[in-house]
Amino acid sequence: MTTNARSRVASWGARYAAWCRAHVTGIALANLVANISIVVTGGAVRLTDSGLGCPTWPRCTDSSYVPHGELGLHGVIEFGNRMLTYVLAAIAISCAISLWQRRDVARTLAITIALGIPAQAILGGITVLTDLNPWIVAGHLLVSMVMIGLCVWLIDELAGPSRAAASSLTRTLSWATLAVGAVVLWLGTVVTGSGPHSGDLESKRTGLDPQVVSHVHGVSVWLLVLLTVALMVLAARSTERTLAFFASVLLGVELAQGVLGYVQYWLDLPELLVGLHMLGAALVAAGLARVVLTTRARL
Repeated sequence: MTTNARSRVASWGARYAAWCRAHVTGIALANLVANISIVVTGGAVRLTDSGLGCPTWPRCTDSSYVPHGELGLHGVIEFGNRMLTYVLAAIAISCAISLWQRRDVARTLAITIALGIPAQAILGGITVLTDLNPWIVAGHLLVSMVMIGLCVWLIDELAGPSRAAASSLTRTLSWATLAVGAVVLWLGTVVTGSGPHSGDLESKRTGLDPQVVSHVHGVSVWLLVLLTVALMVLAARSTERTLAFFASVLLGVELAQGVLGYVQYWLDLPELLVGLHMLGAALVAAGLARVVLTTRARL
């Protein structure tokens, strides 16, 4: 590379880094949206029985990195979801670049999120290589929920509302809500792993009774709702208005998610409703993170 070419590349890199710094909050928001979107598109792969549309990894087939005509629509859907990972990585890398010169939590979070993308890609590859083992698929989804929480944390570090620290009681209750919420999300993956939407007609299920695990999941959801109501009321009485507001938003998402869960159960799990339920799970994860983060002081 000539000196002039190196200078042009360096100049372009400097301009790009400056643009990233100027738009860092927007990029962080895009990071969150992208991580929620990948949950939805991953659900679409499973709900269309395209989980093994590309039957191996990292290639799509033993002889090609891209799908061919014999794989049909399932191959296109699975390969398209894999390609979205590169979009996700580009956003995450841009976010890390924009915060690279900082020496704070925001930079650590941005780097962690960026490193989480290839880690998730590898875990997704393992799910394919194990023929969509339901427990590994569940882990793949739960890691995405953690990534969503980290994205919410990053946004709070960059542009969160000012507030005083919450009282010890509301802080404890918020963490209890998060813990129960994590159990709810995990049980949701167990229900999915025991039901009909395996991602491929030949994939194995957990072997658990779908009706039993659905009822256990439902009980955990009601416990989460009760804790969220208690948190909202306690925060309002303690004049912790910001926390009360985010708890009320989380409660609304939980109630909508609960209604959707019951409806899809009664209708024998139609694909569209299951996909919307997965979107709701991602929003619940974001809401749980938002509530816990709001108990911290930010001046």
